Amino acid sequence: MTSTTDLVTREHLDQFRDEGYFVLDSVLSDEQLELLRGGAQYSIDKLDAAMDAAGTDSLGINHRGKRYFSSMIYQDRPELRQFLFSDTMAEICRATLGDEAYLFWEQYVIKAGDPNTAFAWHQDSGYVHEDHEPYLTCWIALDDVTEENGSVYLLPYSRSGIRSYIKHIQDPELNDMVCYFGSDPGIPMTARAGSIVVFSSVVIHRSGPNLTDRNRRVYIAQYSKEVIPAKDGTSAHGSFDPFLDGGHIVAER
Repeated sequence: MTSTTDLVTREHLDQFRDEGYFVLDSVLSDEQLELLRGGAQYSIDKLDAAMDAAGTDSLGINHRGKRYFSSMIYQDRPELRQFLFSDTMAEICRATLGDEAYLFWEQYVIKAGDPNTAFAWHQDSGYVHEDHEPYLTCWIALDDVTEENGSVYLLPYSRSGIRSYIKHIQDPELNDMVCYFGSDPGIPMTARAGSIVVFSSVVIHRSGPNLTDRNRRVYIAQYSKEVIPAKDGTSAHGSFDPFLDGGHIVAER
């Protein structure tokens, strides 16, 4: 971790070091929030079309009309680059990752109103492989997030005792990767729209079901300080768009 900014304070960085996360409350501008909301329905429609083509209602961890993890939408909607490579995200990356950063992954995570929309305990690194440096997840609330509509719950380092990748087991029914079977419920990250929950990819977390009658929309931007290779080492895992070089933004916006 490097320097603090007006956005990311020393207290934030201390908590990130000690517990693996911090929260930036209502930091998106109205324009940024509307930009990200603009791709939400597209992300649902894209996965529904993929399910139609495959003749199924489930693809991986996606389940039609229930929960959607629609990734790399910025490749179809280049206007999202304005946010992904913004000064806001640069400040977060400089403070937590340092002066070199890549966009690793992005996706919309949308839960419809359905009691079967929970997501199991996991590390984000559990969906990659064991051989990489922890990366950064920025979990961005596009709607007010409550426990009723499907908050994310974190297990801080002090409660999990875990600061590195651990083995995951795939749930045979939902296809979720699972790494924790204990009784700790975690800390709910209830947040107002425009807030960012920033956490390490090795922080164990889950999310509850959406028990309301409205979609709960979240946008996730993930950054790494290295190009993360695929497990077989022949290519990059995910995106490898350069973002920061020597602390300067080098990405096209």
